[in-house]
Amino acid sequence: MSSGGGVPRPGSGDERFAEVCLEGGEVYSGVLLHVHRDVVRLPNGREAVREYIRHPGAAVIVPLFDDERVLLERQFRYPHGRVMIELPAGKPEPGEPHLETAQRELREETGYVARDWTRLGVIHPAVAYTDEAIEIYLARGLEQRGARPDDDEVLETFSLPFGEALDWVAQGRISDAKSVAGLLWVRTFLPR
Repeated sequence: MSSGGGVPRPGSGDERFAEVCLEGGEVYSGVLLHVHRDVVRLPNGREAVREYIRHPGAAVIVPLFDDERVLLERQFRYPHGRVMIELPAGKPEPGEPHLETAQRELREETGYVARDWTRLGVIHPAVAYTDEAIEIYLARGLEQRGARPDDDEVLETFSLPFGEALDWVAQGRISDAKSVAGLLWVRTFLPR
């Protein structure tokens, strides 16, 4: 019945902004997404409706070759009706730690394994309507071992010099939020 989705964690310091779930719950359960609709009490005492999507989360990988090329993918994305350029990424299997998700997805989608893994951070791509959190990882020391894509994955991998990938972000050729965030994170926060 009650999802309790909007209540901040105790001690977070944000209790004065808390929205308290009065009633609601899941209205649709799909393979990937679970849609909820709750009635909440706002901090000012009024009521409002909150519709949101529960998502299992994901891991995105910034795979860098020793010569500073980055490995990217071309993949058709049905909601947009076009091919998008992205970093490798995927959702966890039940109970799978995010690093293992990143390692598995890199191997399955691209055929590469990495010697060195660094967790860079986390992003919440659409805070207004989903609880999705995407962990960002840097993968270095890449070695090709053969791709094993899922049956429903049709994609092509290619590499670009890292600076050129950043140019593609600036030009809008790379517009996928997790890929933009991963590339800019590496550019901004890691010594080169």
